[in-house]
Amino acid sequence: MRTRTIGGRAVSAVGLGAMPLSRTGMPDPGLAVATVHAALDAGVRLIDTADAYHPDGSGTGHNELLVAEALRDRPGDASDVMVATKGGHTRDADGGWGLNGRPEYIRKACEDSLRRLGVERIDLYQHHRPDPAVPYEDTLGAFAELLDEGKVAMVGISNADPARIVAADHVLGGRLAAVQNEFSPDFRSSEPELELCAERGIAFLPWSPFGGRKSAGGLSERHPVLAEVGERVGASSHQVCLAWMLAKSPVMVPIPGASRPESVRSSAAAADLELSEEDFALVDAEQPAALS
Repeated sequence: MRTRTIGGRAVSAVGLGAMPLSRTGMPDPGLAVATVHAALDAGVRLIDTADAYHPDGSGTGHNELLVAEALRDRPGDASDVMVATKGGHTRDADGGWGLNGRPEYIRKACEDSLRRLGVERIDLYQHHRPDPAVPYEDTLGAFAELLDEGKVAMVGISNADPARIVAADHVLGGRLAAVQNEFSPDFRSSEPELELCAERGIAFLPWSPFGGRKSAGGLSERHPVLAEVGERVGASSHQVCLAWMLAKSPVMVPIPGASRPESVRSSAAAADLELSEEDFALVDAEQPAALS
């Protein structure tokens, strides 16, 4: 598979978003592990997880434990696989989402993630979402300390606007490695963040790259141009979507979610799909679907 870089380290151009493996109604453990193995067999070398990815608000770290198990159970050396996790989001007993950006919480969350992943250093540790109750610089200061101490190899942030990207990079002494924001054909509001990341050489990891969270219909229905281009190049709408993202910026590293081996194989294959200038322009010019 083609590669991109995060913090100077090569990763697959398309990663795996592991969250679907720990949602309510998630696949059984065997299928979940098989999905991760299928990703690795297809050349995926970036897996994105988080301590807050677990079903029904119970079992903190479920997704991290699953990813660690899948890597441990697969024969061969997995040292070239970057595992990115996150801290700062919380879940209550009813499955609701909360925030905790206090430095002491971030430090404890990191220690817990290290233990669950079974590693001495986290490859990429990301601040999951800003906590309005805590100054952003204070939260990122904790990440800088973890970086200095060698508990994490790289630091990223998520759900951040341009001002926070600049602030985070400043607190980290120019060492911000990645930004993970929502971006898809339905949601292009992160274009300014993508452009800023490209200017600074910071990797941009679009979450929910196929969109649809607030829109009715499938990807092809919402964006017929993807199906049109796909028919011309012999690819699915989802593959064309990922190819468009990869062509859009050299810092883009999509992390589509998957809960079945066939889904992850399809996404991985998109890394080798090259769109013509005309097809890229067709997709890029389409207006985002109206949210409902």
